[in-house]
Amino acid sequence: MAKKTARMIITLACTDCQERNYTSAKNKRNDPGRMEFTKYCPRCRCHTLHRETK
Repeated sequence: MAKKTARMIITLACTDCQERNYTSAKNKRNDPGRMEFTKYCPRCRCHTLHRETK
């Protein structure tokens, strides 16, 4: 049987151009809200805020 985990794969989208550039994993129990990171967006060619999408 497969073990149930609380980790799930999320997609990060740029807040400026809405392009989905990155994926990451998070623990649903420890981080119930949406995650935010400052990452490089190749489309905008600068570092912008990336938020978790559905």
